[in-house]
Amino acid sequence: MKLYSDFAPQRTRQIIADTLALAAIILWIWFGIAVYSAVAALASFGVDMQRAGSGFQESMTDIGDQLAGIPLIGGTVRAPFDGASSAGTALEQAGESQQVLVQQLALTLGLGIALIPTMIVLAIWLLPRIRFIRRARRARVVLRSGAGVDLLALRALANQKLTSLAAVHADASGAWRRGDPAVLAQLAALELKSSGIRMRPADAAVR
Repeated sequence: MKLYSDFAPQRTRQIIADTLALAAIILWIWFGIAVYSAVAALASFGVDMQRAGSGFQESMTDIGDQLAGIPLIGGTVRAPFDGASSAGTALEQAGESQQVLVQQLALTLGLGIALIPTMIVLAIWLLPRIRFIRRARRARVVLRSGAGVDLLALRALANQKLTSLAAVHADASGAWRRGDPAVLAQLAALELKSSGIRMRPADAAVR
């Protein structure tokens, strides 16, 4: 698998692009984790609320149980404390709900901040890199085939710009039909260069 071009300028651009893309991905993942941690920390309020509600509920229940033992008036005196105990239970449940909501919000924000920019970076950077690797592999297969130079020259006539073809020969297609070895080699090299592969002298001799 060929990851980088044989040509220094293109190879340098690819290395720089790879470095920047990986740095951006790491940065966004770190940022997503930081946001998750910051938002998740807000759940401490819910923990405190849950503990306060649980403690208040237990205290009111204990007091109510103790007062219930008073003859004649125990039941009447206990009623307000039972109501207060219910309020403590509601506070405890609210604390639990707040923790769940905060965790969900933290997870959603953290994943969104980390994944969405990462997907954009991958679409901009990784897809072209994959296309380059596949194109370089196909070009190598063609080059190593029996008619590699001829076929690569034909691909150049179909794929390359007219100005590039004219720089090789004023009548590049005619030279290809005549089988001009020098023009065929230049056309094949032109096609290979766009795939990041440098033609060796031994490759030009294979037809």
